[in-house]
Amino acid sequence: MSFKMNSLEKKWVLYDVGNSAFTLLVSTIMPIYFNALASSAGINEVDYLAYWGYATSIATAITAILGPTLGTLSDGKGRKKGFFMAAVLIGAIGCIFLGFMQSWLWFLLLFVLAKSAYSVSLVFYDSMLVDVTSQERMDEVSSQGYAWGYIGSCIPFVLSLVLVLMYESFGISQATAMILAFMLIAVWWLALSLPLIKAYKQTHFAEEGGEGLRGLSRLKTTFKDLRKHPKCLWFLIAFFFFIDGVYTIIDMATAYGTALGFDTTSLLLALLLTQIVAFPAAIIFGRLANKYPSYKLIYICITAYLLIAVYAIFMVEQYQFWILAVCVGLFQGAIQSLSRSYFAKIIPEEKSGQFFGIYDICGKGASLFGTTMVSLIAQITNTTNLGVGSLAILFALGLIFFYKTNNIKA
Repeated sequence: MSFKMNSLEKKWVLYDVGNSAFTLLVSTIMPIYFNALASSAGINEVDYLAYWGYATSIATAITAILGPTLGTLSDGKGRKKGFFMAAVLIGAIGCIFLGFMQSWLWFLLLFVLAKSAYSVSLVFYDSMLVDVTSQERMDEVSSQGYAWGYIGSCIPFVLSLVLVLMYESFGISQATAMILAFMLIAVWWLALSLPLIKAYKQTHFAEEGGEGLRGLSRLKTTFKDLRKHPKCLWFLIAFFFFIDGVYTIIDMATAYGTALGFDTTSLLLALLLTQIVAFPAAIIFGRLANKYPSYKLIYICITAYLLIAVYAIFMVEQYQFWILAVCVGLFQGAIQSLSRSYFAKIIPEEKSGQFFGIYDICGKGASLFGTTMVSLIAQITNTTNLGVGSLAILFALGLIFFYKTNNIKA
């Protein structure tokens, strides 16, 4: 039986389609462009991978600080939409200006700003889930968001790829093609955020949520209150580890392949394949959540990622990267969407922004640890394979703590 979304659910999903284009840009064209800037400055492949990892780590650290604070303030009546709009605008404008950067250092600094704004926008977006749908529909609506985000983001990505790879055919320079590609992604992101901005109404809110210091004071209380919600606490610990590995793979996949010397065009096409595979896979897992407990499906996803990380240690040929891309696509959307809806079901709805701010610390903010770990191990061992393979440790810990989570009653 097909799953039909209402108008508001569709507009919420549409933002996933918009922001996913930026995610795909970050994981594909951006690292390659940065590699060109770094190479022209005499930076070798290992340091290039490390610098990209450090920049991503800084962006996620900023998100970890701002996410819960702004998430708490956004829980005040009528405030969430304004915070969301500001984050989207900063991120999109930053994306446009990235195309004009010719210095590798300035490019990294602007990347940190745009990436941080993007990640903070997701704190508000994820917390909107409790306002746009009901608990019994959350798994499938969340899965639809990631699914359509993956396939929809392919449209501006393919257009950008055509510009970047075939710029001579259009009679423009490579630099101009890059500027146009970044602008295209930013306009797509902004345009697809407008339906949600127009239609969204905050129905769950905390009475004192947005009142300056009272909101920040309530943030401290939330950390203390986690002890009263042990299922939330243990899930966040598990989530910290396994989603850390997931986001590190997303952030560094192209940088990893580039450092191994793989063909640039083939890398981009392989990651495009990841998006295409992720579309039906996310929908299928969303449907399965109607038949099986979502926690069992999350177990399957974490285990699959553990095996993917081990596989990365032995990757030396380019065809192996294609296999890796398909495997990641099968489980990437599922683990993200099911984790989001699982968490939304176990938190106080009126504090969704506050709790999703903490969720973001343990998610995108936590990838600070993963990207830093990969960068350090790659530099210490002078082997990129061991750096990426070390992520298996994070997935193993995630499995252990998630097992603990599901032995606790809500």
